[in-house]
Amino acid sequence: MRKLLLLALLSCSAFAQYNASAGESAPTLAVEKVVRGKDGVERREVVRVPVKKDGFGNAAGSQHDLAVDGAFDGQTVVVMHLYTGGGFDFELPKKALAEKGFATYRWIDRAPSPAELEKALSRANQLWIISGEQAQLTQEHVKVIKKFFDAGHGLYLWGDNAPYAQDADLVARALFDVELKGAPYDPGEKVVGRQLQPGMTGLLADHLLTTGIEQLYEGHSIAFMPKPGALKPLIVGSEKHVVAAYFDQDGKRAIVDGGFTRLYINWDTAGTGRYVKNSAAWLANYERFGRSIVSAAVKDQKPGR
Repeated sequence: MRKLLLLALLSCSAFAQYNASAGESAPTLAVEKVVRGKDGVERREVVRVPVKKDGFGNAAGSQHDLAVDGAFDGQTVVVMHLYTGGGFDFELPKKALAEKGFATYRWIDRAPSPAELEKALSRANQLWIISGEQAQLTQEHVKVIKKFFDAGHGLYLWGDNAPYAQDADLVARALFDVELKGAPYDPGEKVVGRQLQPGMTGLLADHLLTTGIEQLYEGHSIAFMPKPGALKPLIVGSEKHVVAAYFDQDGKRAIVDGGFTRLYINWDTAGTGRYVKNSAAWLANYERFGRSIVSAAVKDQKPGR
């Protein structure tokens, strides 16, 4: 039922910022073929077949991302990039976000003052926080972030194994009463497939966030949520922990994720680039802000394959 409602909405030209595959983890393509009936008469039928896939089993081509290329030109993702070890320079996510039109504004290795943060957020579409080794955020930062989030702007909280989850955990507790727990080392390093049943290992299937993704690298090492509370599980990792979960209520959207190593380790394995692009497109929250956040180039286009 959820998928049928989603497809009905996407048939509207107002959703031109989304590709026709939106909401399908395993997109299909309508093709016409000739079939012979039992009466011996040949007829033409339209059937749906899987689209071409990449080497990791995901749909090939940016037309199977959630958003069309350039859809959010003019929108900015503000990033607190508080961990830069291991060669993590954010260049790969930055390039992926740019494909959908997002500019990025980053603080590197340091948190801004609450006043500096509030000023930057006044011009931002969404905020991503990548936790560092030391806690840097205060309750004053949390107040600024909550105000931004309550206004409908997207929030992505990234943590990893201890001690790299403290700032994400602080904000997750304050906004959602959810703990992001980083063990000293909780192994990841697996590719997870589509979730077959709730609670099982895998990636939530047929959601806007998982458009075009059947296989996803969970991260090198991870933090997890013992109890996701008001959040809904998005990625259940190979150790059967909730690695990522999302919030989508009252016109507000957020993702809490314990696998920021996914952003720079094994980037070219299953699904990461598309996952980053889908996440930003979903957090942009078109469903709340409408055409005001969509680039002029795609506003009046109709979705199509």
